[in-house]
Amino acid sequence: MDITVKKLGCEVRGIDLKFENRSEIIDQIKQEVLKHRILIFKDQGNISGERHVEISKWFGELESTFYKHPRSPHPDVFRVSNDRSEGCTGVGRSGWHIDGTFQPAPFAYSLYHMESVPKEGATLFVPLTELIESLDKKTYELWNQVWMISDRISGCVHPLIYKHPQSRKSVLCFHLGMTTGFIWNYNQPSERNVTEKECQKLFNSIYNSINQENGKFIYTHKWKPGDFIISDNLAVGHFAHSSTQSPRNEVGLRVLHRTTVKGLVPPTK
Repeated sequence: MDITVKKLGCEVRGIDLKFENRSEIIDQIKQEVLKHRILIFKDQGNISGERHVEISKWFGELESTFYKHPRSPHPDVFRVSNDRSEGCTGVGRSGWHIDGTFQPAPFAYSLYHMESVPKEGATLFVPLTELIESLDKKTYELWNQVWMISDRISGCVHPLIYKHPQSRKSVLCFHLGMTTGFIWNYNQPSERNVTEKECQKLFNSIYNSINQENGKFIYTHKWKPGDFIISDNLAVGHFAHSSTQSPRNEVGLRVLHRTTVKGLVPPTK
């Protein structure tokens, strides 16, 4: 397994995911995902939906809460596209996030395969530990007192900053497009809901911190045919570039397959 470290994560060559089943290699892949947070497997060709699911199960039980598009190759594969007849559109465009914040425990891993690669349509990733470590004291203390309310349906409440269940490094539980509010000092005597003005200030603070110094922490992945990505969902935030929804007649067909692995540890302080 040949690994090339990038700005965030690393590129992997010399592994054919369509056939790899050696336990020692699978164990090494798991270790490298924890270490690098994103593994970009190059030159994988087209991986079937069934095989995509098999690879995902190396990491645990799948969580398939998404809409089942009729063109999806497997019930556990989320199919997204820039053409609604081919897949779900507008996915990942509501704001920077990790997947599954509406669950008691957000998804542990997300695995992506671009079945049809357009001329444009990048996915952006940001390392959450480095983002937190870059904050000034005042901003860190502000974020560290806040718990996010994921949405009105699930009602899940999670600390914005908490420790990753494996690495024990500080990470974020956040979704700038689905969060409906924040709570100060949840389950403490000083608990209270944030005001609308405070909520917007927090959204702006998170967004501006991610984009500080022209996005110095952001890794922009420009998809190539055969790319397959395994990401530690709890350690990196991501966002779909606006070009992911560019018309098919301008950039070509975009079809991305994604699976998500069930989280086991709810975020806690």
